[in-house]
Amino acid sequence: MIDLHEFLDKMNPNQKINYDKILQKMIKNWQINNQRPKIMLHSCCAPCSTYTLEYLTKYADVTIYYANSNIHPRAEYQRREYVQQKFIHDFNQRTGNQVKFIAAPYQPQAYFENVRGLEKEPEGGKRCRACFTYRLDLVAAKAVELGFDYFGSTLTISPHKNSQVINSVGIEVQNFYATQYLPSDFKKNNGYHRSVEMCHEYDVYRQCYCGCIFAAKAQGINLPQIRQEALKFMAGKDGAREFPEIRFVYHDQEVLE
Repeated sequence: MIDLHEFLDKMNPNQKINYDKILQKMIKNWQINNQRPKIMLHSCCAPCSTYTLEYLTKYADVTIYYANSNIHPRAEYQRREYVQQKFIHDFNQRTGNQVKFIAAPYQPQAYFENVRGLEKEPEGGKRCRACFTYRLDLVAAKAVELGFDYFGSTLTISPHKNSQVINSVGIEVQNFYATQYLPSDFKKNNGYHRSVEMCHEYDVYRQCYCGCIFAAKAQGINLPQIRQEALKFMAGKDGAREFPEIRFVYHDQEVLE
């Protein structure tokens, strides 16, 4: 598989990196060499996975890794996890793809430990970088454990997230694992606009805040109301029971976190 350093090392260290163009070059190399890599793709929510999956599944086999202990409250985490599973199920049925799903355990205390001292940072600041690092580290470790060629994230589709920061974090994380980081800027090429269209097409719930309690409070989000709405939404729902075919199986056993 291609290491993105093959492209980065040839560039002027002071120039802004176009990660979308690098991904396109990597995809071209896969096609030339008749490769269809396996990608472990972190997803924060179904909306961010919409266009991302539509794009990547043309060239690779993708498994979504839902690792988001930053999301608060727990009921909202569960709602987003369920919606993610339902979208994968619906997307596979509509397109004939076989995208798989794994969920990391919900461990909010681990998230709080990783952002300790950064609670008052503004949205998009050092706390976000620490959060990206925490989650991408989990994804890279899981990619190595399960033998994936690349790990990456859907986060770059959001116009509210800094793709330069996300990609630089991914490159740093790659240095500690025997897997390759997949560079991206999925908002490019009308990716974000397509994601909005797909949310309407698939009737996907779009949340009103990124997930963490700090950003929610800064935005004035009514978290008790969010919790009540999420609990009502989840009544009688069980993604594992309803969508068993999307569970990732490794050596004839389902991966359980």
